[in-house]
Amino acid sequence: MLNLIEHGTATDQPDLLIVHGLFGSGRNWGAVAKRLATERRVVCVDLRNHGLSPWQDSHTYEGMAADLAEVIDAQMRLKPVPMDVLGHSMGGKASMLLALTQPELVNRLIVADIAPVTYGHDQNRNIEAMRAVDLTKVNKRSDAIAQLADTLDDPTLQTFFTQSLDLKEMRWRLNLDVLERDMPNVLGFPEVAGHFDGPTLFLSGAQSDYVTHAHRPVIREKFPKARFAKITGAGHWLHAEKPREFVASVKTWLDMDQRA
Repeated sequence: MLNLIEHGTATDQPDLLIVHGLFGSGRNWGAVAKRLATERRVVCVDLRNHGLSPWQDSHTYEGMAADLAEVIDAQMRLKPVPMDVLGHSMGGKASMLLALTQPELVNRLIVADIAPVTYGHDQNRNIEAMRAVDLTKVNKRSDAIAQLADTLDDPTLQTFFTQSLDLKEMRWRLNLDVLERDMPNVLGFPEVAGHFDGPTLFLSGAQSDYVTHAHRPVIREKFPKARFAKITGAGHWLHAEKPREFVASVKTWLDMDQRA
């Protein structure tokens, strides 16, 4: 079972499952989750090979979707209704595959800045940067940030990556070997038949190129009730760059009457 972080208490609203992206963890979503937990219970997961969840010898969307299904099955024993699911980037792809293959587990779907397509954004250079950090010379998180700055120009990524650094054990809470080997799986998306008929929001950063108009035909084919929205001034990390706007957009959409 994946590691879970729970926020808030159950209400008459469906519980919300939040699924992070590559190199992230459920902990990264704590501030957003707390703001969303005022009206519903929110559960953040650590995906396989990330955070405090078990390491596996594979990193495929089929495996990640199966992990999420196991989590929702367990939650539905406590509250027998499907969950709302919010997934960002890699977590968005895993959430989409879950909705397409086991739609009975998903009430509504929010996909944050990703489409069900193959990308060319190779992330292995980031793995190389993390591997290059000499952990024997790290006493505090800022030491690791300073080393990452030697190979990464983006301060946001430097800070983000160190959130997955276990300072006590002096190791990365990321299965870098498997993530590197299976990076083609992460960049791709499985061939899958069928579609998800539930309400679906594709929420993107206006400055991001991860979801374009060219992607809309394949999105609408798989998610016929898809709606699209953008957050002004945000890029791919929209929830971190514009947290208030992100939370407001998610809350507004979850509160809408979408029976039609």
